[in-house]
Amino acid sequence: MSREIESFDEFWPFYVREHRHKLTRQFHFAGTSLALAAATAGLFTRHKWLLLAAPVVGYGPAWFSHFFIEKNRPATFKYPKWSLMADFVMWGKMLAGTMDHEVAQIVQLTDPDEALDSDPAIRPNMATDGTVH
Repeated sequence: MSREIESFDEFWPFYVREHRHKLTRQFHFAGTSLALAAATAGLFTRHKWLLLAAPVVGYGPAWFSHFFIEKNRPATFKYPKWSLMADFVMWGKMLAGTMDHEVAQIVQLTDPDEALDSDPAIRPNMATDGTVH
């Protein structure tokens, strides 16, 4: 049995490894963006249904991506507070364009033999001899 994670600093690498696929991260980004929009609209318009919809539109895409893309269990089930914090950290890093590098670094440190989603070695506009067409 694995030991309990005791801090956010310890949780972050675990969280990142659970989001290895770029498509999963994109689903999370969309969900977090929708949740922020719903919560903001709910606060400004005072429509409570928008506030209630925020977690649904936020977690729906994220959980879908875990079950069908990553094929793992969302960290929210065991670490809800840290998972929510990490969602916002990841959202910010994706907005800044640094999350892919973060994933590559953490996976390389923790699972050096793991292959990540990557660009193909030969791009569609490049011939097998390396010349561009």
